[in-house]
Amino acid sequence: MSGTAVAVLAGGRGSNFEALVRGDTGDGRVTLLLSDNPEAPVLARAREIGVEGRYIDPGPYRTRFGLREEGDWAGFLMDRGIGLVCLAGLMRIIKGPLLDAFEGRIMNIHPSLLPAFPGLEPQRKALEHGVKVSGCTVHYVDRGTDTGPIILQAPVPVLPGDTPETLSERILAEEHRIYPEAVKLHCAGRLSRRGRRVTALEDSAHLRDI
Repeated sequence: MSGTAVAVLAGGRGSNFEALVRGDTGDGRVTLLLSDNPEAPVLARAREIGVEGRYIDPGPYRTRFGLREEGDWAGFLMDRGIGLVCLAGLMRIIKGPLLDAFEGRIMNIHPSLLPAFPGLEPQRKALEHGVKVSGCTVHYVDRGTDTGPIILQAPVPVLPGDTPETLSERILAEEHRIYPEAVKLHCAGRLSRRGRRVTALEDSAHLRDI
């Protein structure tokens, strides 16, 4: 089967994983789910959908990989012929072998309009800051925390009486919409990157500068 093999790295419920499996990702095919949590619900969701799911030891740290373990993850993905890695609720900073092996080929989805509110609890931070519009961002991953070049964004109005939970729910619906679209654009070779600026090319263009 032709196309780009996509791996999803997740550690939670897996709703974005399922959105990528069931959504229109064009030439991208989700063939693998890796988790840093052996009890993560996403592993059960992968079994139900029929996608191979694996737990791989992330190392002794809570918020990052161990260097050796990150190398194990990178080697496993390369052995499986993965062309694009999508983070979906993997709460670990990637700084080493994964970035080296998949430079320009790792995406993340974040529930804010970056560069506003990177890191943890962005919905709560947005409400505390009093913003009128929040949203979500798909970006390429670099060595910072939610600092990589932005691919797609979707705005979500903040409503009177919103809580972090109600705002999160509406943002999540937009995440499920734009993440598959970003994967589709990448796998079709339609994303051109110049520095931090990422541009979607026309359908007739087949060029990737990343």
